[in-house]
Amino acid sequence: MGFQWQKYEGKDPRLEGMEDLSGTQIPLHYIFKMAAHAIHLVVFYERSGNYLWHGPLRLKKNMDRKFAPFRKLQFGRYAGAFNRAELTQITIDGLKVQIPKDPSQFLKEMAHSRFLECRFKEARAFFQLYPDDISPEGIEFRKKAKALLHLAAFTLDNLGVSFWLSSGTCLGWYRQCNIIPYSKDVDIGIFIKDYKSDIIPAFQNAGLPLKHKFGKVEDSLELSFLGSDDVKLDVFFFYEEDDYMWNGGTQVKSGKKFKYLFPKFTHCWTEFAEMKVRVPCETLEYLEANYGKGWDVPVKIWDWKSSPPNVQPNGMWPVDEWDDVIQIY
Repeated sequence: MGFQWQKYEGKDPRLEGMEDLSGTQIPLHYIFKMAAHAIHLVVFYERSGNYLWHGPLRLKKNMDRKFAPFRKLQFGRYAGAFNRAELTQITIDGLKVQIPKDPSQFLKEMAHSRFLECRFKEARAFFQLYPDDISPEGIEFRKKAKALLHLAAFTLDNLGVSFWLSSGTCLGWYRQCNIIPYSKDVDIGIFIKDYKSDIIPAFQNAGLPLKHKFGKVEDSLELSFLGSDDVKLDVFFFYEEDDYMWNGGTQVKSGKKFKYLFPKFTHCWTEFAEMKVRVPCETLEYLEANYGKGWDVPVKIWDWKSSPPNVQPNGMWPVDEWDDVIQIY
């Protein structure tokens, strides 16, 4: 029909780990060009977390870099993840086309769709140095932690509360593409501006009783829930300052307060434990703040009050507030 066109391929991340198929190339983008006009066709794939994914647009060395205004393409520089959209058929200029039933929701997702793939190559190298825990206890913990994370995500999604993988759970994703078997809990972060008073009852209704509540909404709030299999869910609330972000910590016996400082970060999607979940886009800086430059070496003995390089004293809770800011169940 007179179009010039280019096809852009990339690795299929769904086949990662399958030795015979790993590295298989799949079509990610096509650009069709006629005169001064271009059609950008983006290929979406279904991923195991029941969401849609598209790959980044990467130009190979021998490709014409002037073929299209690549920098202006909305689906270009980064891979993206979207909820599965319900489609509806409409007619535009006599053409029958499909669009998302809720276009505004799709456009809203576009602005925050950036996707980070798990670092499979680095994870394999990590396990060559530090063999994975495949004991029955390690496998069982990962199974329980995965179920707890899915339940937490379902509960928070129903409330419309955004969260991301934090602390040891984020470290496990970035370092070894899996849950750390000796971590014994699941860690997530929530911005305090997204806090809702019905978070606690929603978790309790989901079968996760409150284990402890430290701090208050205005200062150092932290919640911990107990899963049905004694795996703990720690919810850290983050506060934003002009040039950094932080979450708080409380020592029960002394009333001492602690503050964990993080460089400012944004959110990306990833796939973890067979679900679409958020992580800090600036993951390395986030983990180095929390664990130092040696984050890639396993540490099984960890003191939350002194081991993190980003921890600092933050005063004391007044004794007359202890009943409110130090609650253990």
